[in-house]
Amino acid sequence: MSTVPAGVTAAAPAGEPEGTPSRPGAGRAARLGRGALAALVLLCGLTLLLGFANKDRCTGPEFDTWGRSQPGFDERKYADVCYSDIQYLWIGRDVDRHVFPYVHGRITADGALEGGTVEYPVLTGLLIWAGALFAHTDAEFLLASALIMAPFGLATGWLLGRLSRWRALIWVLSPPLVMYAFHNWELPVVACAVAAVYVVHRGWGSRGVARPLVQRATVSAVLLGLGFAFKLYPAIFVLPLMLYVLTGGRDGRELPAGKTRDIAGMVRVALVAMGTAIAVNLPFALIGREGWLASFVFQGQRKADITANSIWFWALRPDSDPQNTAVHEYIGVVSPVLVFASFAVACVIGWVRFQREGSYPWIAVSAAMLCGFLLLHKVHSPQYTLWLVPMFVLLNLRWGWIAAYFVADLAMGIGIFLWFAQIAAKQPSGIYEGFEAQAVMIGVWGRAALLVGMFVAFLGAKDTVDPEPALVART
Repeated sequence: MSTVPAGVTAAAPAGEPEGTPSRPGAGRAARLGRGALAALVLLCGLTLLLGFANKDRCTGPEFDTWGRSQPGFDERKYADVCYSDIQYLWIGRDVDRHVFPYVHGRITADGALEGGTVEYPVLTGLLIWAGALFAHTDAEFLLASALIMAPFGLATGWLLGRLSRWRALIWVLSPPLVMYAFHNWELPVVACAVAAVYVVHRGWGSRGVARPLVQRATVSAVLLGLGFAFKLYPAIFVLPLMLYVLTGGRDGRELPAGKTRDIAGMVRVALVAMGTAIAVNLPFALIGREGWLASFVFQGQRKADITANSIWFWALRPDSDPQNTAVHEYIGVVSPVLVFASFAVACVIGWVRFQREGSYPWIAVSAAMLCGFLLLHKVHSPQYTLWLVPMFVLLNLRWGWIAAYFVADLAMGIGIFLWFAQIAAKQPSGIYEGFEAQAVMIGVWGRAALLVGMFVAFLGAKDTVDPEPALVART
C-alpha cells in the first residue's frame, strides 16, 4: 500500500523498475501529474499576460518618426509605473535600426554605446536583435520580445513544478513576475539557472536521475555557462555545483568507486562551464572585438548612482553623487571584494554543513551567494528579484521571509518610478516631502536587511527538490 498523498504520484527514476533497492543515489521522486503541471503552466501564462498588459500601458496610441510611443512617453513611463527597459532601449542602441549586435559596435569616450552594442552579454544581445527584427515601433518591439521570452517563463514554472511540486506557485503567482517579466530580458537566464538545478536532481530522457552524477552535473554546467552568456549571475552557481560533485552528491552516494572525493568530476564541471561561456562569446570577440568588449566596459564603468538602487548610493549620500569620482572608484573596488567575500563565507558554511549532514547543500549555498551579490553589488536593478524567486521555491524558507521580501520589493518597484516622476516634474521629492521617496527607502533598506537575514536563513534551509521520506515510503 502506498503512503503517497492523493494527487501526487510516486515513481522510480526513469529506466528503473519499481522497488529497485539501493542503487547509489536512487529514490522515488514524488511528482505532480500531467494535469497539475498543465494547471501550473496555465496559471503562469495568465500571470505573464498580466505582466505584459502592465508594461503595454506605456505603448502608443501614436508613434513619432522613430517609432517612439506618443504622446508624453517621458512622463507616462514613470507616472503610470509602466516603464520597461525593453521599450526604453528601442531608441539609443541602434535597436530600431535592426543593427546586428556587437560586430560593428564600440563605446565612446564619454561612455555611450554605438553601432549595435548593448550593455548585456551576447545571448541577450541576440534576443534583443531578434525581438526588433520585424518591429517598427517600441510597442511592436515590446510585444515581439514578450513572445520570445514568455516560453522561458512558462518553462521555468514547469521545471519548478517538477522539482518542488505546488511550491512552484510562488513563482507562478508572484508579484515580481507581473512587475518584471517583461521589464528586461531576465526570463531566459532564470530558465537556464532553474534548468541547471533540474538536470542535477531529475536528469533527462529515459534514464532520468539514474544517469551518473558527473554526467548530470556536466549538462548543468553547460546550462550555467549559457546562463552566463545571457546575464552573468548563473556563473556564481558553478562553484557550489563543483563542491556538490566533489563530495558525491546527495549523502555522498554517487562518488566513483573507491573514491572519497571526485576531484576529476569537479574539475570537469568547471571546465565545461567555462568552455561553454567561451564558446558562445568567442565568435563575437573575434569578429567584433571592440563592440563585444564594449558591453563589459560599460558595466565596469557604471556608477552606483540614483538609477542603481543599491545600498552604496544611499549609504554614502551625499558623497555618492556621480561627479565624485573618488567615491565611485572606492565603490568599484570595495563592492566586488565584499561580494567575493560573501561567496567564500557561504561556501565555507556549506562545507561545515556537509561535514555535519553528509550532503553539500549546493542549492542553499547558491541562494546565499545570490543574496550576497544582490546586497553588495553596486547595481541592484528591480528586475533582479526574478533571479531570487526560484530560490524561494527550491528551498524550504519560512513564508515570512518571502512575504516580507515581496512587500519590500513592491515598495521599491512602484516607489522608484513614482519618485522619478516627481523629480522629472520638479515637484518636492525629499524624504520628508512625500510617500514616494519613503517607499524607495523602505525598498532599499528593507531589501538589504532581508537579504542579510536570508543569507543566513538559506544556508540553514533544506531543499525541496527531493521528496520527504513519507512521500516515497511503500508498505
